[in-house]
Amino acid sequence: MHFTVIVFASALSVITFALDNGLMRTPPMGWLAWERFRCDIDCEHDPKNCISESLFIDMADRLAEDGWRELGYVYVNIDDCWSSKERDQQGRLQADPKRFPGGIHKLARYMHDRGLKLGIYGDMGTLTCGGYPGTPLDKIEIDAQTFAEWEVDMFKYDGCWSNATEQEQGYPLMSKALNATGRPIGYSCSWPAYQGGLPPKVNYSQLGEICNLWRNYGDIDDSWDSILNIIDWFFENQEVLIPAAGPGRWNDPDMLIIGDFGLSIDQSRTQMALWAIMAAPLFMSNDLRTINSRARSILQNKMVIGINQDPMGIQGRRILKEKSGIEVFWRPLSNNASALVFFSRRNDMPYRYPTTLSKLNYTTGSYKIFDVFTDKTTMLKDSTEFVVSVNPTGVVMWYISAPAKPNHHQFYKRGKPQGSAYHYDDENTIPLFL
Repeated sequence: MHFTVIVFASALSVITFALDNGLMRTPPMGWLAWERFRCDIDCEHDPKNCISESLFIDMADRLAEDGWRELGYVYVNIDDCWSSKERDQQGRLQADPKRFPGGIHKLARYMHDRGLKLGIYGDMGTLTCGGYPGTPLDKIEIDAQTFAEWEVDMFKYDGCWSNATEQEQGYPLMSKALNATGRPIGYSCSWPAYQGGLPPKVNYSQLGEICNLWRNYGDIDDSWDSILNIIDWFFENQEVLIPAAGPGRWNDPDMLIIGDFGLSIDQSRTQMALWAIMAAPLFMSNDLRTINSRARSILQNKMVIGINQDPMGIQGRRILKEKSGIEVFWRPLSNNASALVFFSRRNDMPYRYPTTLSKLNYTTGSYKIFDVFTDKTTMLKDSTEFVVSVNPTGVVMWYISAPAKPNHHQFYKRGKPQGSAYHYDDENTIPLFL
């Protein structure tokens, strides 16, 4: 599973092509305001936390000065509630003059001067979800041009107050309008989230041609229940979602809430690990000014980030669900490597899970195992039984290097081995080259 995939069966079931703007060849990373700061516009009584240029400048400073930028966290993304309630006399969107006195263009320049990028938000309805001016069909061209003139680097297009017909027209039209500006602007579409996230209402081949990333599912909240709901939906529908993803086109399970209030340290590691397996965009929504060191160490873990940013861009999958509450996830990586995650749904105590690499369908050989959260390294033969101790609601995540002695063409079988007590998600057989 650490090998070069010659035929990745499910990935060939739908042929997709990425939006031709050359952007986001690996999942985008950065910071996004919404989950943590929502639509707080009370700058008189809550000046540190309201949606204002000061908030985004503060976060940009932290990204630039606290080691985030060098790890790839470069986007600073404005969400809803940034604009004035009225368009200007030329019919253009404008920032709220009290909360963004310098305007969006100046804010973009501030980001660029620090090696960062600025993202902005709009909505296809006549109003945004928060009740601010939207970008309906007749405003798409002028708003795309405005964002380009402001030197914005990413645009999220939400779908509140719009219907299926408008979305079917509007999301492709905005893609064309952004490309027509001549400025590279990453394009995030909320379209599938408003249509249930699945075919036939959602055409993932089309999405891959018009968007760089898309929200498939509902908004994340600051809770473990929210994380579990997202994990369940994405992996229960992995056969549909995996073929849609790849360089320049990503499924987006929503923001990282690590460093907020709702997750334990183990649950924070779980979100980080599974978002890396999913090749998900990594947009933190937290307060980088006050984040604690344990949360920061998870978000700045270079090995997890490296797995997430793997240039092959193949989204990983769940390969095993145990009755004990243990689940195993796998992702193929460049350089004949792979990632494994052992996840516990249990709520009682650490669970000692015995298995072998061969039972997880690794072929004959010796493997170098690197535990990404403990920094421990070991060697394992495929036939050697080992025990992984997984904390309740936690994970163990491994980066697995290629076998020491490569073999010839073999098959990685996802089917259930004869006599096995395991349940596998599918019965595909994938030829692999070692």
